[in-house]
Amino acid sequence: MKCNPTVKDIYDFIDTIAPFAAQCEWDNSGMIVGESLKPVKKIAVVLDITPEAVKEAAEMNADLIVSHHPVIFRAVKSFTDNDPAFLLAKNGIAAICAHTSLDIAKGGVNDALASALGFENAVPLTECGEASMVRVAEINESSADSLAKLCAEKLSTGVRLADSGKSIKKVALCGGAGADFICDVCAAGCDAYITGDVSHHEFLEAKALGLTIIAAGHFETENPVVTVIAEKLKEHFDAEVEVINQTSPVTYHI
Repeated sequence: MKCNPTVKDIYDFIDTIAPFAAQCEWDNSGMIVGESLKPVKKIAVVLDITPEAVKEAAEMNADLIVSHHPVIFRAVKSFTDNDPAFLLAKNGIAAICAHTSLDIAKGGVNDALASALGFENAVPLTECGEASMVRVAEINESSADSLAKLCAEKLSTGVRLADSGKSIKKVALCGGAGADFICDVCAAGCDAYITGDVSHHEFLEAKALGLTIIAAGHFETENPVVTVIAEKLKEHFDAEVEVINQTSPVTYHI
Protein backbone atom coordinates (compact mmCIF):
# COMPACT_ATOMS: atom_id res chain seq x y z
CA MET A 1 0.00 0.00 0.00
CA LYS A 2 1.26 3.47 -0.87
CA CYS A 3 1.70 5.96 1.96
CA ASN A 4 2.98 9.46 2.57
CA PRO A 5 6.54 8.74 3.70
CA THR A 6 9.19 10.18 5.96
CA VAL A 7 12.88 9.58 5.36
CA LYS A 8 12.71 6.83 7.98
CA ASP A 9 9.79 5.16 6.18
CA ILE A 10 11.88 4.97 3.03
CA TYR A 11 14.91 3.76 4.98
CA ASP A 12 12.79 1.01 6.53
CA PHE A 13 11.44 -0.03 3.12
CA ILE A 14 14.89 -0.23 1.56
CA ASP A 15 15.98 -2.24 4.59
CA THR A 16 13.37 -4.86 3.66
CA ILE A 17 14.62 -5.27 0.07
CA ALA A 18 18.35 -4.79 0.69
CA PRO A 19 18.93 -5.30 4.44
CA PHE A 20 21.58 -2.91 5.70
CA ALA A 21 22.75 -5.52 8.23
CA ALA A 22 23.91 -7.68 5.31
CA GLN A 23 26.43 -5.09 4.09
CA CYS A 24 30.14 -5.93 4.16
CA GLU A 25 31.89 -4.91 7.38
CA TRP A 26 33.99 -2.28 5.59
CA ASP A 27 30.96 -0.62 3.97
CA ASN A 28 28.90 2.45 4.91
CA SER A 29 25.38 1.72 3.73
CA GLY A 30 22.39 3.29 5.48
CA MET A 31 21.05 6.75 6.22
CA ILE A 32 24.08 8.99 5.91
CA VAL A 33 22.76 12.56 5.75
CA GLY A 34 19.58 14.21 6.98
CA GLU A 35 16.63 14.13 9.35
CA SER A 36 14.88 10.79 9.75
CA LEU A 37 11.43 12.28 10.42
CA LYS A 38 11.48 14.74 7.54
CA PRO A 39 8.46 14.30 5.21
CA VAL A 40 9.40 13.29 1.67
CA LYS A 41 7.46 14.54 -1.33
CA LYS A 42 10.13 13.94 -3.95
CA ILE A 43 12.89 11.33 -4.18
CA ALA A 44 15.86 11.46 -6.55
CA VAL A 45 17.56 8.15 -7.38
CA VAL A 46 21.13 7.98 -8.63
CA LEU A 47 24.20 5.77 -8.69
CA ASP A 48 26.68 8.39 -7.43
CA ILE A 49 25.97 11.44 -5.26
CA THR A 50 28.19 13.96 -7.00
CA PRO A 51 28.06 17.78 -6.64
CA GLU A 52 26.23 17.84 -9.99
CA ALA A 53 23.68 15.30 -8.76
CA VAL A 54 23.02 17.32 -5.59
CA LYS A 55 22.55 20.47 -7.67
CA GLU A 56 20.03 18.70 -9.90
CA ALA A 57 18.23 17.24 -6.87
CA ALA A 58 17.99 20.70 -5.32
CA GLU A 59 16.65 22.18 -8.57
CA MET A 60 13.89 19.55 -8.67
CA ASN A 61 13.10 20.20 -4.97
CA ALA A 62 13.97 16.66 -3.91
CA ASP A 63 13.81 15.95 -0.19
CA LEU A 64 15.86 12.75 -0.42
CA ILE A 65 18.47 11.13 -2.62
CA VAL A 66 18.66 7.34 -2.72
CA SER A 67 21.98 6.16 -4.14
CA HIS A 68 24.04 3.02 -4.55
CA HIS A 69 27.47 4.42 -3.69
CA PRO A 70 27.83 5.97 -0.21
CA VAL A 71 28.16 9.74 -0.16
CA ILE A 72 30.55 9.26 2.78
CA PHE A 73 32.58 6.08 2.40
CA ARG A 74 35.74 6.47 4.47
CA ALA A 75 36.33 8.68 7.49
CA VAL A 76 36.80 12.34 6.56
CA LYS A 77 38.35 15.21 8.49
CA SER A 78 36.65 18.16 6.80
CA PHE A 79 33.65 19.22 4.71
CA THR A 80 34.15 22.00 2.20
CA ASP A 81 31.75 23.92 -0.01
CA ASN A 82 31.99 21.47 -2.94
CA ASP A 83 31.72 18.29 -0.87
CA PRO A 84 28.53 16.37 -1.81
CA ALA A 85 27.63 15.66 1.85
CA PHE A 86 28.03 19.36 2.71
CA LEU A 87 25.87 20.33 -0.26
CA LEU A 88 23.18 17.85 0.76
CA ALA A 89 23.00 19.31 4.26
CA LYS A 90 23.09 22.88 2.92
CA ASN A 91 20.10 22.13 0.69
CA GLY A 92 18.19 20.15 3.30
CA ILE A 93 18.36 16.92 1.27
CA ALA A 94 18.68 13.59 3.08
CA ALA A 95 20.70 10.68 1.67
CA ILE A 96 20.13 6.94 1.97
CA CYS A 97 22.84 4.82 0.38
CA ALA A 98 22.54 1.07 -0.27
CA HIS A 99 25.93 -0.19 -1.38
CA THR A 100 27.02 -3.78 -0.72
CA SER A 101 23.64 -4.48 0.85
CA LEU A 102 22.16 -3.85 -2.62
CA ASP A 103 24.94 -5.84 -4.32
CA ILE A 104 23.96 -8.90 -2.28
CA ALA A 105 20.17 -8.43 -2.31
CA LYS A 106 17.78 -10.43 -4.45
CA GLY A 107 16.64 -8.06 -7.20
CA GLY A 108 19.58 -5.75 -6.51
CA VAL A 109 22.65 -4.67 -8.47
CA ASN A 110 23.71 -8.05 -9.76
CA ASP A 111 20.27 -9.33 -10.64
CA ALA A 112 19.68 -6.06 -12.50
CA LEU A 113 22.97 -6.62 -14.36
CA ALA A 114 21.99 -10.21 -15.19
CA SER A 115 18.64 -9.00 -16.51
CA ALA A 116 20.27 -6.27 -18.60
CA LEU A 117 22.46 -8.94 -20.21
CA GLY A 118 19.52 -11.28 -20.79
CA PHE A 119 20.61 -13.90 -18.23
CA GLU A 120 17.23 -14.55 -16.62
CA ASN A 121 18.30 -17.77 -14.86
CA ALA A 122 21.07 -16.22 -12.75
CA VAL A 123 21.47 -17.43 -9.15
CA PRO A 124 23.84 -16.45 -6.30
CA LEU A 125 27.28 -18.05 -6.39
CA THR A 126 27.11 -18.84 -2.66
CA GLU A 127 24.42 -18.75 0.02
CA CYS A 128 26.24 -16.36 2.35
CA GLY A 129 29.28 -14.12 2.66
CA GLU A 130 30.57 -11.49 0.27
CA ALA A 131 30.71 -13.95 -2.64
CA SER A 132 26.91 -14.23 -2.44
CA MET A 133 26.75 -10.98 -4.42
CA VAL A 134 28.15 -12.81 -7.47
CA ARG A 135 25.55 -14.30 -9.83
CA VAL A 136 25.99 -17.38 -12.02
CA ALA A 137 24.03 -18.26 -15.16
CA GLU A 138 23.98 -21.08 -17.68
CA ILE A 139 23.94 -19.74 -21.25
CA ASN A 140 23.88 -21.10 -24.77
CA GLU A 141 27.42 -21.98 -25.80
CA SER A 142 29.31 -18.85 -26.75
CA SER A 143 32.80 -17.69 -27.65
CA ALA A 144 34.57 -15.14 -25.49
CA ASP A 145 34.45 -12.62 -28.32
CA SER A 146 30.68 -13.04 -28.75
CA LEU A 147 30.11 -12.64 -25.00
CA ALA A 148 32.25 -9.50 -24.93
CA LYS A 149 30.28 -8.05 -27.84
CA LEU A 150 27.02 -8.83 -26.02
CA CYS A 151 28.25 -6.92 -22.95
CA ALA A 152 29.33 -3.97 -25.08
CA GLU A 153 25.95 -3.85 -26.83
CA LYS A 154 23.66 -4.38 -23.83
CA LEU A 155 25.57 -2.03 -21.52
CA SER A 156 26.49 0.54 -24.20
CA THR A 157 30.14 0.47 -23.25
CA GLY A 158 33.61 -0.47 -24.34
CA VAL A 159 34.90 -3.67 -22.75
CA ARG A 160 38.27 -5.26 -22.06
CA LEU A 161 38.61 -9.01 -22.60
CA ALA A 162 41.11 -11.68 -21.62
CA ASP A 163 40.12 -14.79 -23.59
CA SER A 164 40.98 -18.16 -22.04
CA GLY A 165 40.32 -19.87 -25.38
CA LYS A 166 37.50 -22.00 -24.00
CA SER A 167 33.92 -22.08 -25.19
CA ILE A 168 31.59 -20.59 -22.60
CA LYS A 169 28.48 -22.21 -21.10
CA LYS A 170 28.60 -21.06 -17.48
CA VAL A 171 29.03 -17.35 -16.73
CA ALA A 172 29.56 -15.50 -13.44
CA LEU A 173 28.92 -11.78 -13.09
CA CYS A 174 29.37 -9.08 -10.48
CA GLY A 175 28.94 -5.38 -11.05
CA GLY A 176 31.59 -2.91 -9.95
CA ALA A 177 34.84 -4.05 -8.35
CA GLY A 178 34.32 -7.80 -8.45
CA ALA A 179 37.79 -9.07 -9.28
CA ASP A 180 38.35 -10.29 -5.71
CA PHE A 181 36.05 -13.19 -6.51
CA ILE A 182 38.06 -14.64 -9.42
CA CYS A 183 39.13 -17.72 -7.45
CA ASP A 184 35.59 -18.31 -6.13
CA VAL A 185 34.24 -18.12 -9.67
CA CYS A 186 36.84 -20.60 -10.92
CA ALA A 187 36.13 -22.98 -8.05
CA ALA A 188 32.46 -22.97 -9.07
CA GLY A 189 33.38 -24.21 -12.55
CA CYS A 190 32.54 -21.03 -14.44
CA ASP A 191 33.97 -20.52 -17.92
CA ALA A 192 33.76 -16.71 -17.92
CA TYR A 193 33.40 -13.83 -15.50
CA ILE A 194 31.89 -10.42 -16.24
CA THR A 195 32.65 -7.60 -13.81
CA GLY A 196 33.35 -3.88 -13.80
CA ASP A 197 36.98 -3.30 -12.84
CA VAL A 198 39.90 -5.62 -13.57
CA SER A 199 43.60 -4.79 -13.15
CA HIS A 200 46.45 -6.04 -15.33
CA HIS A 201 47.49 -8.61 -12.73
CA GLU A 202 43.90 -9.81 -12.28
CA PHE A 203 43.63 -10.37 -16.03
CA LEU A 204 46.81 -12.45 -15.81
CA GLU A 205 45.47 -14.38 -12.81
CA ALA A 206 42.21 -15.21 -14.59
CA LYS A 207 43.96 -16.41 -17.75
CA ALA A 208 46.32 -18.56 -15.72
CA LEU A 209 43.28 -20.20 -14.11
CA GLY A 210 41.65 -20.81 -17.49
CA LEU A 211 38.92 -18.21 -16.93
CA THR A 212 37.77 -15.76 -19.57
CA ILE A 213 37.27 -12.38 -17.92
CA ILE A 214 35.48 -9.30 -19.22
CA ALA A 215 35.79 -5.83 -17.67
CA ALA A 216 32.72 -3.86 -18.72
CA GLY A 217 33.10 -0.76 -16.55
CA HIS A 218 32.23 -0.03 -12.93
CA PHE A 219 29.51 2.49 -13.76
CA GLU A 220 28.07 0.48 -16.63
CA THR A 221 27.73 -2.77 -14.69
CA GLU A 222 26.03 -1.12 -11.71
CA ASN A 223 23.87 1.61 -13.23
CA PRO A 224 21.04 -0.74 -14.37
CA VAL A 225 19.91 -1.00 -10.73
CA VAL A 226 19.02 2.71 -10.54
CA THR A 227 15.81 2.34 -12.56
CA VAL A 228 14.96 -0.85 -10.65
CA ILE A 229 15.11 0.96 -7.29
CA ALA A 230 13.18 3.93 -8.69
CA GLU A 231 10.35 1.64 -9.81
CA LYS A 232 10.18 -0.08 -6.42
CA LEU A 233 9.91 3.29 -4.68
CA LYS A 234 7.20 4.45 -7.10
CA GLU A 235 5.18 1.30 -6.45
CA HIS A 236 5.40 1.58 -2.66
CA PHE A 237 5.18 5.28 -1.81
CA ASP A 238 2.98 8.26 -2.52
CA ALA A 239 5.90 10.45 -3.53
CA GLU A 240 7.38 11.67 -6.79
CA VAL A 241 10.40 9.61 -7.82
CA GLU A 242 12.84 10.79 -10.47
CA VAL A 243 16.05 9.23 -11.76
CA ILE A 244 18.98 11.61 -12.14
CA ASN A 245 20.64 10.57 -15.38
CA GLN A 246 24.38 10.11 -15.18
CA THR A 247 27.10 8.94 -17.52
CA SER A 248 30.31 7.15 -16.73
CA PRO A 249 33.25 9.37 -15.73
CA VAL A 250 35.34 7.20 -18.05
CA THR A 251 35.47 7.88 -21.80
CA TYR A 252 36.62 5.13 -24.17
CA HIS A 253 38.71 5.95 -27.21
CA ILE A 254 39.82 3.48 -29.86
